[in-house]
Amino acid sequence: MFIEQGIKNSNEFWKYILGSILIIGASTLGQIPLGMAVAFKSLKSGKIPKDTNAAINLLDSNLSLFLIMLSFVFGFIGLVLVVKYFHKQTLLEVTTSRKKVDWSRVFFSFILWALFTIIITIITYYANPGELIWNFKPVPFAILFVIATLLIPIQTTTEEFIFRGYLMQGFANLSMNKWFPLVMTSVIFGSMHILNPEVGKLGYVVLVYYIGTGLFLGILTLMDEGMELSLGFHAANNLITALLVTSDWTALRTNSIFKDTSTPGGVLEIFIPVLVIYPILLIIFSRKYQWTNWKEKLTGNITLENNINTEYHD
Repeated sequence: MFIEQGIKNSNEFWKYILGSILIIGASTLGQIPLGMAVAFKSLKSGKIPKDTNAAINLLDSNLSLFLIMLSFVFGFIGLVLVVKYFHKQTLLEVTTSRKKVDWSRVFFSFILWALFTIIITIITYYANPGELIWNFKPVPFAILFVIATLLIPIQTTTEEFIFRGYLMQGFANLSMNKWFPLVMTSVIFGSMHILNPEVGKLGYVVLVYYIGTGLFLGILTLMDEGMELSLGFHAANNLITALLVTSDWTALRTNSIFKDTSTPGGVLEIFIPVLVIYPILLIIFSRKYQWTNWKEKLTGNITLENNINTEYHD
């Protein structure tokens, strides 16, 4: 089974701590070009940014997107090297329990969430024409499209490999059960967004959405015995949003088709995805892929002698 594939021997959680430090180090190297660009722009303009968001806003939005995404390229390379040479695993073992990646699952999840996002955006545009305004500029959007299409899937894939793959299996080494990795990766994933400007606008309650999203993606991974569905969903969520809608108070400001000029929403907009939309998606996925034995897959214990050389047959 998927989560057990990282357990070659017991008591190896220290390797995941060290491996995580190495991956963070690789990602930090990838942030150097962004830091240099911001420093150069600050010196040239004479403006000293007060925080990270102000620093990024000094740059053209397409350039800042490219430089931000670049760190994930370095992070992904670091992850691949750590998995292969430090943990002696194949990348496939951190991706899925199937004999090969099921790309039909990735594409189904991507298309499902992309269509939902596009439809909701169009409905919102016509329902609230004063709040969601036309922002399309052909040349900047074309540049955005190329950058986003090439690099945002790398960003989302890197995050999925780290949280739903690498750390999910790492915490399984520590706890020898499934609920602890699910909870821990969800909380850490949500907490990683604590410096986002959305938190400053909406308050810490918005972390319910981020942690809930992490929990949803973790459930997808454990129930489906692989990351394919979470990879597709995460890529669609970030890519389609970056292309469709931007605002002045979100983490990524892009040359998108629409601009949201509304005041940040209330509690309902935070809780509806977590309490309504995600459960509906879980029902859709569970019916399509015939998931069973939810309790065991999400909370069951891991027995070392039963997980070595275990294969999953779809």
